[in-house]
Amino acid sequence: MLSEQNSISLIQKIESENLFKKLIEQLNKDFQLSNLDEHFDLSMAPNQLKQSLSEILVDLITNKYDDYLNFLYRVDVSEKELLTIKSNELPQLVEQITFLILKREYQKVWFKNKL
Repeated sequence: MLSEQNSISLIQKIESENLFKKLIEQLNKDFQLSNLDEHFDLSMAPNQLKQSLSEILVDLITNKYDDYLNFLYRVDVSEKELLTIKSNELPQLVEQITFLILKREYQKVWFKNKL
C-alpha cells in the first residue's frame, strides 16, 4: 500500500490513485473535528497543500501547542512514528510531521475507497 518516504512522493501516489480530493476532504474534516478554523480548497495544488499544512503546523506548534496535540490525536498519527523524528530544528521537524499527517490521512482515504 505505502512505500513512500517523503511528502512529495506520497502526494504523487495519492494523485495517481485519484484520491487527492478525498485527502483534502479528510484533512478538512479532521481540522473541523479538532475545533480548528482551517480549511483547504478542493482545487488546491498538491504543493500548495503541503506548504499550507506545514505553515499551519508551525503556527500550532509555536502558538497553540495543545491544539496541535489535539489535532495529531484526531488524525491518529502514531506516537511510535512521532518518536522516530530525530530533528530538533523546527523546519525539519515540521517537514517530517507533515509527512506523517499526510501518510495517515492517505491511509484513511485509501481504506475507505477500498470498502
